[in-house]
Amino acid sequence: MTSKVAEHLEEPDFWQAIAAGCDGEPLRYTSFCADRMVTALAPQPGEKLLDVACGTGAVTLAAAQAVGPAGRVVAIDTAEPLLARLDAKLAKFGVANVDVHVMDGAGLDFRRDYFHRVVCSLAPFWLRDPATALAEWRRVLRPGGELLVSSFAPGAFEPALGMLRSQLQAAGASPAALALPWDEWQDPARLAALLRDAGYEQVAVQPVAFSYHLKDVHQWWEVVQFSWLRTLLLQVAPAQRAGVEAAHLAGLAERVGADGLPMAVNVYFVRGRKPAA
Repeated sequence: MTSKVAEHLEEPDFWQAIAAGCDGEPLRYTSFCADRMVTALAPQPGEKLLDVACGTGAVTLAAAQAVGPAGRVVAIDTAEPLLARLDAKLAKFGVANVDVHVMDGAGLDFRRDYFHRVVCSLAPFWLRDPATALAEWRRVLRPGGELLVSSFAPGAFEPALGMLRSQLQAAGASPAALALPWDEWQDPARLAALLRDAGYEQVAVQPVAFSYHLKDVHQWWEVVQFSWLRTLLLQVAPAQRAGVEAAHLAGLAERVGADGLPMAVNVYFVRGRKPAA
């Protein structure tokens, strides 16, 4: 993660802006991924599950239903505007088996050997120190407990994302500033090595693809504005962003078909277990 992007992630206004639209229909890939992750992890009734970088709770809510009233889901994030939206959902739906905390995923305030499962959905690439975080997650897992992480894979959001990056570069952003934070998480061998080096066993990396159609190019711009992709817009001056948007959407409009604008969201599921002994 570049220091410039990291600075923006510390700004409350950044997370307020993300929270305003991150649960919108154009970003439904987060729910698709969450449902697939919970299905793959198969938490059992009565289990305790930790959702790291939970955002507004796509995994949290699905996991809470899976573990049932006898189980417990602990949801943590450092972005308080996102957690406020999760709290509102829990109150609205009367979900009573979830605890929400402002907490860094690399510095957990939980005792060792506590959780049956740990999940981190579409967020591990924001970790400043992945090795420390993975070790922390292993520490709080019970012996034999399972970790499941997802991250974007090559081809995610293309071709729209590539077109946007080209437009931003034409507006003056440097190629280095437009590097995607998940670029370093796109090598399956490296992902597997990260988990093995952190002490996990039975490590496996599985490619998973989601695809759907956006109604128009304006829904794609919602994806950009209300997701991690927003950090790319921060690489050009505010006065330039309207021009970038207009030029980008005009070029993208040629790709809208009868069903709308196709969008592929490719991810990797990376899983491992804490040794039983």
